[in-house]
Amino acid sequence: MLKWLDVIKYANKGNLTPDRRVEKTDEEWKALLTEEQYYITRQKGTERANSSDLCTFFEAGKYTCVCCETLLFDSAEKFDSGTGWPSFTQPIKDNVIAYHKDKSHGMYRIETTCNTCDAHLGHVFQDGPMPSGLRYCMNALALKKVESMERKATFGGGCFWCTEAIFQNLKGVVTVESGYSGGRISNPTYREVSSGITGHAEVIEFTYNPAEISYEDLVKIHLTTHNPTTLNQQGADMGTQYRSVIFYRNEEEKTIALNAIKELKATYDDMIVTEVAMFEHFYPAEDYHQNYYNENRDQNRYCAAVINPKLRKFKELYKEKLK
Repeated sequence: MLKWLDVIKYANKGNLTPDRRVEKTDEEWKALLTEEQYYITRQKGTERANSSDLCTFFEAGKYTCVCCETLLFDSAEKFDSGTGWPSFTQPIKDNVIAYHKDKSHGMYRIETTCNTCDAHLGHVFQDGPMPSGLRYCMNALALKKVESMERKATFGGGCFWCTEAIFQNLKGVVTVESGYSGGRISNPTYREVSSGITGHAEVIEFTYNPAEISYEDLVKIHLTTHNPTTLNQQGADMGTQYRSVIFYRNEEEKTIALNAIKELKATYDDMIVTEVAMFEHFYPAEDYHQNYYNENRDQNRYCAAVINPKLRKFKELYKEKLK
């Protein structure tokens, strides 16, 4: 998660490398864009406040650069700032936005541009909601809304290597990332979380398509592929960081999770102790934790002794749900 110090660092020392570059002449941009779009994105203009309906639209979807169609923001990070311009707390990836010092108009600000094509987007400020504290104040004319059915969910069920390996195999699950959630500090390290002092749980955050797999199915699969009856423990892994947890993003998801627990409790001898808590933020784990099972299955004893048996059981139970 980007913070204000990251923004300042990039503005002072240089931006991350984009996944690709798009470069055109002024005449090519003029042929591609409307007059207003060209003014905003190529001449660093600013649209009038409250001039776009994008300020009040919060439906699921994604936002691309109007010039090069690079994905910039997800609607999950959009919020009502009351400023009259569409506002976001985070870009969709760290390297899609570039940051530049802007001392125009007698102010010191940080300008944001598309890192792919240098289109002017707006500015970023440090008065946004926590935990990032950022407000990406964007010109609506610099963005293009694209429809997307994709949703995100965040579950914890012990070691995230196991949970990640299971959910990567599910039909309808697009991406899976291991990380930390539910604790008291920002951007924790694995060492800090492992100590148990941060309050974070090892979790996965995954993107899924509800047209292919429902949230209810995902919850039930989660509850039946780890032991939801052991408090702060999964096998030999002990501590609050290994607790069973479902982080919901809205009341509908909360209701679905609680109903699934009620439905499944009869299948267990002991009480289900899975925590159902409001999602606040997800912090990605270090790179070496990502895609761990697929990268280490042949040389890691934990993969052989713990993850392999879990995967075999999961694949037997949910054959029809596999990719």
